[in-house]
Amino acid sequence: MRKNSTAALGAALTATLLLAGAAEAGISPQEAAKLGHELTPFGAEKAGNKDGSIPAWDGGLTKALVPSTGPLPADQYPNEKPLFVIDQKNVAQYAGKLSEGQKALIAKYPDYHLTVYPSHRTFAAPQWVYDNDLKNAVNGQLGDNGQSVKGVYGGTPFPMPKSGIELYWNHTLRYVSPSNSYRIQNFTGNSDGSVTMTVSAIDNHQSPYYEQDGSADKWDGEYAFGRLQNVGPAFKAGEMLVIRDSVDPSTPRQAWQYLVGQRRVRRAPTVGYDTPDFVASGANYFDEVFGFWGAPDRYDWKLIGKQEIYVPYNDNAFFQLPSAQALTAHFPNADKLRWELHRVWVVELSLASGKRHVVPKKRVYFDEDSYAALMTDGYDADGKLWRTAYMLPLNVADGGYDFIDTTIVHNLQAGTYSAIEVFNDGYYKNVAPRPDSFFTGDSLASEGVR
Repeated sequence: MRKNSTAALGAALTATLLLAGAAEAGISPQEAAKLGHELTPFGAEKAGNKDGSIPAWDGGLTKALVPSTGPLPADQYPNEKPLFVIDQKNVAQYAGKLSEGQKALIAKYPDYHLTVYPSHRTFAAPQWVYDNDLKNAVNGQLGDNGQSVKGVYGGTPFPMPKSGIELYWNHTLRYVSPSNSYRIQNFTGNSDGSVTMTVSAIDNHQSPYYEQDGSADKWDGEYAFGRLQNVGPAFKAGEMLVIRDSVDPSTPRQAWQYLVGQRRVRRAPTVGYDTPDFVASGANYFDEVFGFWGAPDRYDWKLIGKQEIYVPYNDNAFFQLPSAQALTAHFPNADKLRWELHRVWVVELSLASGKRHVVPKKRVYFDEDSYAALMTDGYDADGKLWRTAYMLPLNVADGGYDFIDTTIVHNLQAGTYSAIEVFNDGYYKNVAPRPDSFFTGDSLASEGVR
């Protein structure tokens, strides 16, 4: 079921402009009035592209077309057939709509390919989020030279982004359900073609930024809480990690880790940036998770523009597979991954003055609709393509509408890959909000066992 509420959005926008004044955030009334009309409530182009291969947004998927009967949301398009496959034989024909990373994977692995399906613009959010999008368009501002935001809450911070750093904040504060829990696994694809499960865990996430009864003036800046409990393999079972993120650069990420062997909780200040991700046996860097995860300060963010490109989208069918069939030698099962043509924002990241990072240059592709990073390419100090990542959106149509992003990171030089937050063999569910104390170091200490 799909819905379109442009009339209500237009009325709400008019009231918002009259009360707040569009000049406060540098967006004119004429610009902001596009939201809910030629633009979607969250600022994407509502119209499709010229040849119809990208459809118009007509409200998104707000109710499942195919009910879920298992622990994960069902494939919403089970009867669709692929349009075509992109591989080594025809890659030149589609090169203009492929990232450099995808072209490199096709060149490196003879069996790697993209299975392309009809495009569906399924992203949606509740009406109260759209109402907040309108307020944010008028009131949202960057602070601390782009390292923080203010005047926003419960929606896209910058529905009409003008810069790369605004797209970073749209990605970081993109819509997710306020509270959820899921069972995931992490895997490493080794250079010899073997695949190793590195972690099996229960992950709990909470988003204070998206509590419906909140507001910009009440919000303390904390936007995401996470608590991960390892249940396997045996030598890692019982380890726990809590993370709290804030938009305030003076209070950077807080993290605590419980180690079973030591039976104590310790601070984990290195969970971020280019620290090897110990949750995935160090096969990727922490800020590669979800496309980009953490503070933006080590890069300058340059907006390149929009591009029509093939990206992973609506990959619910992939997650119905057992993990042994989904994670294959050198790359995930290419026959089962779903790729669609979508418009994306392209942003180039270069090392900021006085900063260091082992990946000094990146290119990030942000979904026009959800603002989630769908692909990234990373370059080494010599300017050579080194790493490429893509995110596999699990569409939760009932109750949440959010895209949860499993992350695949390829090290092109080593011939390895890391699969992070893989839902196959797991579950996803929206849950009632937990108390703030659930996401603290003290809570790990009280629950830790040998």
